[in-house]
Amino acid sequence: MRTVGCRTERPLTFHASTELFVKGVDFNDEIHRTFSTQNNGVKRGVYHFKSHQEANEHQLKCIAEKMARLAMGADRG
Repeated sequence: MRTVGCRTERPLTFHASTELFVKGVDFNDEIHRTFSTQNNGVKRGVYHFKSHQEANEHQLKCIAEKMARLAMGADRG
């Protein structure tokens, strides 16, 4: 048998960790703020693509540009 990765299983507990919960909430809020459907970097309008691949490439390009603007501090929302 081959082992891939080094992740260890945490035992199931019924005592929630407040610290981990807060980190999860913060992460979720940041993801929603950055990649919300209204503000994902794709300009409004109707787009026609020849294939799903072309549509996916356009979406990825828009998201990458949005992330670059966020990293440079030029886009705050």
